[in-house]
Amino acid sequence: MIQVVSGDGRSRGERTDEYLFHQGTLYSAYRYLGCQLTVSDGSFFYSFRTWAPNADEVRLVSDFTDWERGLRLERVTDKGIWELTVRSDVSLAGSVYKYLVVSHGKGVCKGDPYAVYSKGADDGGTIITDGTNYRFADQAWLDYRRKSVAMSSKGHYLSAPVNIYEIHPGSFDRKEDGGYLSYRELAERLVPYVKTMGYTHVELMPIAEYPFDGSWGYQVCAYYAPTSRFGTPDDFRYFVDTMHRAGVGVILDWVPAHFPKDEWGLFEFDGHPLYEYQGKDRMESRSWGTRFFDLGREEVQSFLISNALYWFREFHVDGLRVDAVASMLYLDYDRLPGEWIPNAEGGNRNLEAVAFLQKLNSVLFAEFPDVLMIAEESTSFAGVTHPVSEGGLGFNLKWNMGWANDFYDYLATDPVFRKYHHHALNFPLMYAFGENYVLPITHDEVVHGKKSLIDKIAGTYEDKFRQFRCALLLQMTYPGKKLLFMGCEYAQFSEWDYKRGLEWFMLDYPIHRETREYVASLNRFYLSRPELWEIDFEGSGFSWIDADNAAGNLVSFVRRDARGNEITVVISFSGSENTVLLPARRGESREILFEACGTGEGRPALHAEKIGGRYAIPLHLPPFSGFVLKRIKKETKRTGIRYEKID
Repeated sequence: MIQVVSGDGRSRGERTDEYLFHQGTLYSAYRYLGCQLTVSDGSFFYSFRTWAPNADEVRLVSDFTDWERGLRLERVTDKGIWELTVRSDVSLAGSVYKYLVVSHGKGVCKGDPYAVYSKGADDGGTIITDGTNYRFADQAWLDYRRKSVAMSSKGHYLSAPVNIYEIHPGSFDRKEDGGYLSYRELAERLVPYVKTMGYTHVELMPIAEYPFDGSWGYQVCAYYAPTSRFGTPDDFRYFVDTMHRAGVGVILDWVPAHFPKDEWGLFEFDGHPLYEYQGKDRMESRSWGTRFFDLGREEVQSFLISNALYWFREFHVDGLRVDAVASMLYLDYDRLPGEWIPNAEGGNRNLEAVAFLQKLNSVLFAEFPDVLMIAEESTSFAGVTHPVSEGGLGFNLKWNMGWANDFYDYLATDPVFRKYHHHALNFPLMYAFGENYVLPITHDEVVHGKKSLIDKIAGTYEDKFRQFRCALLLQMTYPGKKLLFMGCEYAQFSEWDYKRGLEWFMLDYPIHRETREYVASLNRFYLSRPELWEIDFEGSGFSWIDADNAAGNLVSFVRRDARGNEITVVISFSGSENTVLLPARRGESREILFEACGTGEGRPALHAEKIGGRYAIPLHLPPFSGFVLKRIKKETKRTGIRYEKID
């Protein structure tokens, strides 16, 4: 039996929530709006609340009321919060509801913006849950995270390696009948694979509920609901918990820039632009056909900041990769001259968006100083990873799209002509320490005719694989955290296709199997060498040996850890043999720790020779090769103490 509970029974706390929501400072909005359950004297009380200031009427339509007329909500704030409380003798968990929002005589059925479980697809009905009884068992991981990601007087620091495996949950693998893996099945398959491969984190492309599979999850309609394609919210909790108990972090792709125009979603929620900008100069994306969030509106700020915190609080995720930040920052993004209006200062920056991102990161790090906020920002906007106190946006990492795009072009160039494009190898170090970068090889660059990573590379079939190894060695040894998209690790030739699983059968071919084994060994080498990650964001962790050898298509450099330990890296993208002379002192020797065609094990030590009046270590470079070397520690005759000679 369903009974409407009438009267203004709102508590002082609820009135405070209303006030804070309209002020843009309710950072737990999902605990007030949406569907809230209270159990008392054996009865279930469900309070439904939504924000629709321009609506003439809001009704709850559901499978426990009437899908045609439903029950009318009462407007409880002047700024547009509507509320209804019903009492039920039994739990309504599993029941489905929508809001019938009426404006100017037209009613549209909407999913709850604060739904924590949604039918998604073309329906968008919100599924009621009675909360969760899931108990996480990941305290050991959270303790480790707290030690390795934190704040300092210089801003953020990460005292641990970060090597991210980016996946699309719907196409990493499929069942034999072509169906999706559940969150639980995905966890069971990913854990042994990711651990064996040597990744520290997985990054999931968007999993908040979205209607259209072809959007890859980037057109979100229910921001608080893990997509029901793969299971329930507790199933997703199990996924995160399982990864954590195995020592693997979980990063989510988060989309606060824009949302689609599906009728059941946020689009003109109360019959008018509400969550989106109202002005035509800011409202819509020309390329994506989506609506941009009105980031200056207080209620939208409460919605989005609460949502970011929701994933950290309720699911224990370790980071958010914030999509399309550039589209938020610039008023002229994807617009022609005359289609945008300058800001109050006469420029093209969206000042409200800048303020929102600073507020977002300040609030998040105040509660979770040990998480990752990663900006996908493709321009030269200054200070993306600088502290808010210094005028920055406050992220702790930023995707280096410039490095990636230049490097792809370099790899696609015939080696004979690469000397004219050498800037792709040395220019990134001109700005490498201006921000805290992630070097991404990502999903966007292996689709839509751009070719897979292996297929981008110029040369014969065999040469592609040799250069592929060198390319990943360069990514792994340059300053910056690492990210690789699924399938690249075994050099899948086909472009990624969201409609089917990866081509795992390629591992039946020795060259692809060997390539994956190489990537796994490279990942493990990265994890074992603090020189490659301990002071990644400081210039003292890197120095050139030779940055300008354009004719030889090669670079050589030194990486250091916080104690001054060094390793030397030499990588050649030339199709010809070459020899480089590494500066050395008399009697100095070096051992090969890692190479692009093997591990370096069993190779003889290299010794300094007097060449041209100076001591140097000659290193022979076969075509498309790379080496990582370290000085050999020597025994002192007097004490037997081992030491490492430092230039």
